[in-house]
Amino acid sequence: METISRPASMERITTPALAKKFIEEQLAALKAQIGSDKVLLALSGGVDSSVTAALLIRAIGKNLVCVHVNHGLLRKGEPEQVIRVFRDEMKANLIYVDATDRFLDKLAGVSDPETKRKIIGKEFIEVFAEEARKLDGIRFLAQGTIWPDILESEAGIKAHHNAGGLPDDLAFELVEPVRILFKDEVRMVGHELGLPDSMVYRQPFPGPGLGVRCVGAITRDRLEAVRESDAILREEFAKNGLEGKVWQYFTVVPDFKSTGISDGKRTWDWPCIIRAVNTVDAVTAEVAEIPFSLLKQIAYRITHEVKGINRCLFDCSDKPTGTIEYE
Repeated sequence: METISRPASMERITTPALAKKFIEEQLAALKAQIGSDKVLLALSGGVDSSVTAALLIRAIGKNLVCVHVNHGLLRKGEPEQVIRVFRDEMKANLIYVDATDRFLDKLAGVSDPETKRKIIGKEFIEVFAEEARKLDGIRFLAQGTIWPDILESEAGIKAHHNAGGLPDDLAFELVEPVRILFKDEVRMVGHELGLPDSMVYRQPFPGPGLGVRCVGAITRDRLEAVRESDAILREEFAKNGLEGKVWQYFTVVPDFKSTGISDGKRTWDWPCIIRAVNTVDAVTAEVAEIPFSLLKQIAYRITHEVKGINRCLFDCSDKPTGTIEYE
């Protein structure tokens, strides 16, 4: 596989003109690499995969086959949203695969974060391979890998589903058109491609999904607590004007319990950790300043509406020393 690196002399993409230049260069490179063959794309609906899809649609049109895999680790309402936006509005050639049980069965009892990531990444590749066998002429696998993914993998900080771990006998050649871009550059390119702001400025979401926010061995009840608490957090941020102003915000439910009280009775439940950060390139990040009154409102809703949660905590750690995600 050809080694791809970001040129030391590459100018940061901060203007529409630079984004347009990058798009023109990538379209030529994609056409040269792919020719008349077909490409299979893992389309999560996140910024990176959406921009990758837009570039490929412009380069090869109907020869792009998008596959949206519901691995059971997506946010509340997300599979329905992806189908609506891409299949109904963008008229993409989209295949929906519900592999929830398959992924969660593989992850049962696995607590090591790197092992979890590798299991999820491996299952993704196998799902794509199975879908490819149902189609004619699939030669390439497209991925929304970006430059911070590569940097963190090379530094040994954590494995990425888009960076390494592919089986030696993989039948696909990789296509990674935004691999040398930082997150802010991906957004600039997406905007220039004409993608809607709701997609371009959507919160980043890790490939392993809520699997890295359900810290420790994943259980379905704790995973549901992550999903429901995350939905409340996003709803409250939107209601209070923080949507689009805070770069990334989410909840984490770790695998330990503490004593609490509900309806005058003792509870033995999990805490929910709120994480909210601002960053430009995802290499470093600062904790967002959230009004305390809003945090109290969010904490009240989560502890009263989400089954299994009796405490709510706020993470005040920058990156470094903490990473943005927990695992």
